[in-house]
Amino acid sequence: MKILQINKFYYFKGGSERYLFDLSEILKKNGHKIVPFSMQNDNNLPSNHAKYFIKEVGLNKFNLINIFKFFYNYDAVNRLKKLIKDEKPDIAHLHNIAHQLSPAIIRVLKRHNIPIVQTLHDYKLICPNAKLFVDNKNCEKCRGGKYYNCLKNKCMKDSYLKSFMAVLEAYLWNRLIKIYDRVDVFIAPSKFMRDKCVDFGVPAEKIRVAYNFYDAPVNNQMELASDEKYVLYYGRLSKEKGVDVLLEAMKSVKHGIKLKIVGPGPEYKNLEEKISKFNLQDRVFLLGPKYGGDLQTIINQAIAVIVPSLWPENMPYCLLEPMAIGKIVIVSRVGGMTEIIKNQKNGFSFEPENFQALTKIINNLQNFNQEEIGKRAMETIKRLNSKKHYQEILKIYSELRR
Repeated sequence: MKILQINKFYYFKGGSERYLFDLSEILKKNGHKIVPFSMQNDNNLPSNHAKYFIKEVGLNKFNLINIFKFFYNYDAVNRLKKLIKDEKPDIAHLHNIAHQLSPAIIRVLKRHNIPIVQTLHDYKLICPNAKLFVDNKNCEKCRGGKYYNCLKNKCMKDSYLKSFMAVLEAYLWNRLIKIYDRVDVFIAPSKFMRDKCVDFGVPAEKIRVAYNFYDAPVNNQMELASDEKYVLYYGRLSKEKGVDVLLEAMKSVKHGIKLKIVGPGPEYKNLEEKISKFNLQDRVFLLGPKYGGDLQTIINQAIAVIVPSLWPENMPYCLLEPMAIGKIVIVSRVGGMTEIIKNQKNGFSFEPENFQALTKIINNLQNFNQEEIGKRAMETIKRLNSKKHYQEILKIYSELRR
């Protein structure tokens, strides 16, 4: 089967791209041909189809051309037509396409009678800012197509202009043209995502749940560093990730436990200032972004990994990855994470923003059988393996090609 994999970024930018590349790899291993379509970028992975990629669209550069492409990227439309003509794909799997590639490419695919699958990596289908989160709290004001609330609340990067563009985009493609009605199947990586989309009006029969997958590395070493004990947060440093809650919790954490924070993001400077304000400089360390073996070592040697998110996380890799190696994971009870973590069974959970509860969990970790909890965590992730995921995706593809 020849499969178009379409995503606006073709380098490791976040979880969406990681899924894209991991899925493409297991499809290739099973004999399928992958045809990527994306934007040009110096960080892109090599591809024989890079000549079809569109010129990069920088949304921070507000010129007339980029504003027009935000709504309808004619370059993406024309290059995709050429790619389809040359490759004649059997199916198209969309990931994140909004803004840069634009939903206009869905019309191209339908005109060529190509079945369309789209994985919902975020809430863009039902929410203009894709997060269901604004002003440090969850938000569902756009329910029922009331997208004007995005402008009222400056949901897009606290900017009236960007929010206005997002509102126009939502009304154009979701309400006027109804472009997403032409997608044959949506894949939700959690039941929470599926139920939330259905609650907002997406037909239930069009959404399938297929959890993100993760295969644990072989012979992974997990020995705890002998000279320090620390808990770990790794990921994007932004408001919705709840790292502020973790800092509040650390003020009362005992037993000499420290905190390491790994990752880039707009909140880096604010977190640095809070660490100083709370006099936590000797116990909390901002390490910046880490990758590959460096990151793996930091994960392996942590007492626990903490995911204190405020927004409804879908199915993040920072949850699956440490569980796969038997690491204790502590998460807030939001989004799809509660479908994986069973409190005090294969991990721990607390109500979002409740830093006192988080402090209590960290302080009491030594009172639990951490080895047994780690084993249950590994067993949980073994059920979310690449082989099972491939079978789920292949079933969807095959049904659409009949």
